[in-house]
Amino acid sequence: MKLHPNSTQAYQTVTGYFAGGVEINAQPFDYSLIVLPETPPRAWPVASFEQLTVEHFEQLLADAPDVVILGTGERQRFVHPRLTAPLMGKHIGVECMDTNAACRTYNILMAEGRKVTLALIIEK
Repeated sequence: MKLHPNSTQAYQTVTGYFAGGVEINAQPFDYSLIVLPETPPRAWPVASFEQLTVEHFEQLLADAPDVVILGTGERQRFVHPRLTAPLMGKHIGVECMDTNAACRTYNILMAEGRKVTLALIIEK
């Protein structure tokens, strides 16, 4: 699905999503990644939802977001609280959604000026 461009194009905006990937500012990505409004997307070494570890969530601490939107793939899945404990201990919220909903939610929060991180699991 293509999303409509808006005035946030100076930021890292999800411009589309498709089976097996997403587009950030019209550039396709087919691997798991971390997206923040003001920095280029970066690879996130998560091969699958089942392989998530505490270390994967600790990587998100350096960005100091207010909230992390976790895209869990084609369907919504919830992570065990022990995995998100490093974030929750710093009062950083974690919301789990299917990837399409996560992309839409990230765009809305980013456009509102929120300090949001989008963490997407793209499984091969």
